[in-house]
Amino acid sequence: MLKEPIVSIDLRKCQVAIVYTGVYVQATIDAIAEPRRREILHLVRDQELAAGRIATHFDVTRQAVSQHLRVLHDAGLVSERRDGTRRIYRARPEGLLELRKFLDEFWDNRLDALKREVEAEQENGDAGEGARR
Repeated sequence: MLKEPIVSIDLRKCQVAIVYTGVYVQATIDAIAEPRRREILHLVRDQELAAGRIATHFDVTRQAVSQHLRVLHDAGLVSERRDGTRRIYRARPEGLLELRKFLDEFWDNRLDALKREVEAEQENGDAGEGARR
């Protein structure tokens, strides 16, 4: 996966921020940042549902739910298939892989640091044991 820098420029403050995050990671974060979209993902996690059926779970218009579904689809988090005039959606767990890899980098670094800390404490403890004998 080629990681392209995402550049944002705020000319009023003359700030330039370059964030090296994969485009798919950013799209996934943006998609799941909205609570209704996370709820939609839960609804279609284990089963396919038509857009109209999904909309019945929310107190917003069907058009609003369709927009949420479009964002989730564009981010690769749901698949869409047509059955006549209906659109049927299902979660795509593989759509979260890039985000998971991104987050695992932090988790792996923390685990490595914890391992080094424990090993250092064990070495210091072993040295202390030898000095007491």
